[in-house]
Amino acid sequence: MNVRASRPVVIVMGTDAGEPPPGIERVGDLVDLRYAPDGRALAIEMPEAEIVYSWWGLREDLEAAWPLAAKLRWIQAANVGVNGLLFPALVESDVVLTNARGVAERPIAESVVGFIVAMAKGFPTMFADQRARVWGHQETERIARTRLLVAGPGPIGREIGRSCRLGLDMHVEALGRTARPGDDVFDRVRGSDELLDALADADYVVDAMPLTPQTRHTFDAAAFAAMKPTARFVNIGRGATVDEAALVDALRAGEIAGAALDVFEEEPLPAQSPLWDLPGVIVCPHMSGDVRGWEAEFARVFYDNVERWVLGEPLRNVVDKRLGFPTGD
Repeated sequence: MNVRASRPVVIVMGTDAGEPPPGIERVGDLVDLRYAPDGRALAIEMPEAEIVYSWWGLREDLEAAWPLAAKLRWIQAANVGVNGLLFPALVESDVVLTNARGVAERPIAESVVGFIVAMAKGFPTMFADQRARVWGHQETERIARTRLLVAGPGPIGREIGRSCRLGLDMHVEALGRTARPGDDVFDRVRGSDELLDALADADYVVDAMPLTPQTRHTFDAAAFAAMKPTARFVNIGRGATVDEAALVDALRAGEIAGAALDVFEEEPLPAQSPLWDLPGVIVCPHMSGDVRGWEAEFARVFYDNVERWVLGEPLRNVVDKRLGFPTGD
């Protein structure tokens, strides 16, 4: 263990000292904190930075300041998804990138359970009837023993699988990059080459994939055509893993029965998007993991990593920049 003799310079992107990340005083004595609310401020501070904390900073600002990053060794993303930060020079560099994995898994899984229950039990229709003062009886569907496919068996996907298996008595499979045997969460994990067959077997499909060049538009017209007409689709992964126009076409054609969407190709979802009005669609404004106190929980991952950094210990959640997500524990 090697304790740092000098305080490393940390630039907090995307905010100023008047609105710092919650709890940042925890590391105030360990690092030299500086703030860069915009690209101009980032360019001024970047030559001295050893660490950048992207607290909702913009990729274009980071990329523009990159030639000035003479001392930069580590970037921490504020949340789990890092596709909004990556650019070629960063990917090719030796700069370490970490994310906030380990915070949002349970809240997102709770939201997925809620989406599945809402669709199976006709909650949207029930709520609409209530607002119209209509006593609209409807028969609903069983969830127990239906088949769930989770595309993306990472920590979030595993928590979704566990919650649906234990809480809803569903049969759960996963779709990953490569096939592998099942475990206590997934009956089996199919490889990406089995996508269409896996979709054909599922009653519910949850997209929990990160956005990478390989996952972009995984759910396209062929994918939706492979699904049962009674199946429902849930996306809590990344909007661009879905061809949104193909999803709209599939919903209109009755190729799938409905969808619950937390993420979109363009956010906020434009007012003219047909997804707002399509029957059987639940629109959630990218908040499935945003429980009270979530920002402080995300920030604590960074503070823990700062303490590890100054002690010379391994960082949590090191991202494989070519894959776009962490691969270790």
